[in-house]
Amino acid sequence: MNRIGIPLRVGLVLVSLIWLVPYAWMVVTSVKTLPEIVAAPTAPLPAGLELGAYREVFESMPVARYFWNTTLVALGIAALQIALAVPAGYALAKLEFKGRALAFGLVLATLLVPAQVRFVPVFTLLADVGLTNTLSALILPFGVSALGTFLVRQALLSLPDSILEAARIDGASELRIVYSILPPLLVPTLVSLFLFSFVFHWNDYFWPLVMTTDDSVRTLPLGVALLREQGTGVRWHIVMAGNVLLSAPVLALFALAQKQLLNAVAASTS
Repeated sequence: MNRIGIPLRVGLVLVSLIWLVPYAWMVVTSVKTLPEIVAAPTAPLPAGLELGAYREVFESMPVARYFWNTTLVALGIAALQIALAVPAGYALAKLEFKGRALAFGLVLATLLVPAQVRFVPVFTLLADVGLTNTLSALILPFGVSALGTFLVRQALLSLPDSILEAARIDGASELRIVYSILPPLLVPTLVSLFLFSFVFHWNDYFWPLVMTTDDSVRTLPLGVALLREQGTGVRWHIVMAGNVLLSAPVLALFALAQKQLLNAVAASTS
């Protein structure tokens, strides 16, 4: 077992290093000067530690405003998806009603429809009610998650019905079961859903580009993309500095939640 374990660990370390190379290159490029990048774009180390690109990022756009907007949008969407996925998954897993299989099939079918296909009618609807160029327009269209409903439903299938029956005998309402009893039992699944949702919408570029025209509601990915269009030519050190600022919070979040994420993976494969 040890002979097998050592090569496996070495292989995993090598794969991890390969995955880290693009991020390391991004960080290194962000602390180089533009002439240095032009002269040797693939140099593994900078000639010196130059933080001018980060200062330029903060001077070129309202980073604090973009960061706050992105945080509100990502957290708002994740919270809504969890709040709606738990009762939906509970109904599909534990409640008996006519058409349950059809309803679950429709939920799975929505996973096959890209968001870009739906954006025209959704944009028209939000424009008709005056929600364009608002944070609400960035949050509400993604409040329901078919993936979240599926994950919660699959997790609840392995939950003994006796737990729910005991709660009902003690006088718990269905609402209390959904929002008080089930969440502690679904922590790994809900943490995984939160991470998937938060990371996807933290990095989302398409929908904020469609729905916003004002700095007051723009998000950080859109602001970073606009860095490339400023001035003449691509100032790669500034673009990379913006991407470091964009990705750092997500990496920190994964570091904090890695235990729960591993528990969720282990539970789904057991």
